[in-house]
Amino acid sequence: MDLFEIVGTKSLDSNAITFVKNGINFVGRTFSNNGIQGKIDRRNFPPNEPNTITATVIGNYKYVKYQEEEYYCSQNINKLTPKSTIEKWNKQIAYYFVTLIKKFVSLYDGQQGGYKLEDIKNYEVKIPMKKGKIDFEFIENFVAKLETQHVAELEIQRVTELEKYLNVTGLKNYELTEEENNILNNFETMYLDEFKINDLFYVNSSKKRFDANKVNITENIGHPYVVRTALNNGIKGYINQDEQFLNPGNTISFGQDTATMFYQENSYFTGDKIKVLCSKNDNFNKKRALYFITSMAKSFKTFSWGASSFNENVINNQLLAVPVIDNEIDYTTIELLISAIQKLVIKDVVKYTNIKIEATKKVINN
Repeated sequence: MDLFEIVGTKSLDSNAITFVKNGINFVGRTFSNNGIQGKIDRRNFPPNEPNTITATVIGNYKYVKYQEEEYYCSQNINKLTPKSTIEKWNKQIAYYFVTLIKKFVSLYDGQQGGYKLEDIKNYEVKIPMKKGKIDFEFIENFVAKLETQHVAELEIQRVTELEKYLNVTGLKNYELTEEENNILNNFETMYLDEFKINDLFYVNSSKKRFDANKVNITENIGHPYVVRTALNNGIKGYINQDEQFLNPGNTISFGQDTATMFYQENSYFTGDKIKVLCSKNDNFNKKRALYFITSMAKSFKTFSWGASSFNENVINNQLLAVPVIDNEIDYTTIELLISAIQKLVIKDVVKYTNIKIEATKKVINN
């Protein structure tokens, strides 16, 4: 290529390095995260310059990436630095050339062996020209349009996934039934009685506490790892540990010193100071759990935050307001009430998904 200076990079063995929180990007022969496998400490030789292109040489699939920051490399990665022929260089222009180079390396996909340095140097590409010079204006406009389209496609993909979720969970239908309307209209006059948590739940300690600093937490591999956070249903991530220490699903997790409570549909591991509330009712379900969590949250609001505030005795004896009929807990009313509230909350979300899908479709079609 007359466009780039192409050289092999000085490599590091990915199996013999230690990743750190802050450092220099380490680029490997991988597709995800722009090829960046993590960060490493600065070595006794300088890293590769930023704003260059990396192209892997071997492997069944070869990857081409634009690197905006300085970086080190694993084995068998070439670096492409633009020559003076490329008078203008930015992210959009780089992505255009990345696409052209991908076409070359893909010729060697499906074979573990790679290409020779001379092969990529001599590969010819067609680029838009204007008055004998590279037409950078066309390239930038072309890539900008593709980026806009790509963002729109990602947006519609996410919103479509949300729509599918709403359909599967039955939340797509936000129209209140007559019974749900009646429950909402009569809520203020509903008869409530008080029950201790111990009347309704077995309050158990978690089977084992896993230290977040000593487990490998992933985004989606393993079982839920529940900690004392108010975010993401209390789930910090997922871990793989001995399954005999899993707590049962269809229970409520309770953060002892934060009073953060969540319904856990699936079995889960926990961090420190998590209690597991198992219902004494055989027909316990998510809707019933959501009602009790709301009632518990209101009940525990009177406490100040503190490491010893919510010991097992306090939890067991805390009173909850519950609808009652004929001296029995009125689970029918509980489920209707939660169903009605869910519909009221989700109504705007459903309308948003419909509007967003139509808007992004128009962007893609244009």
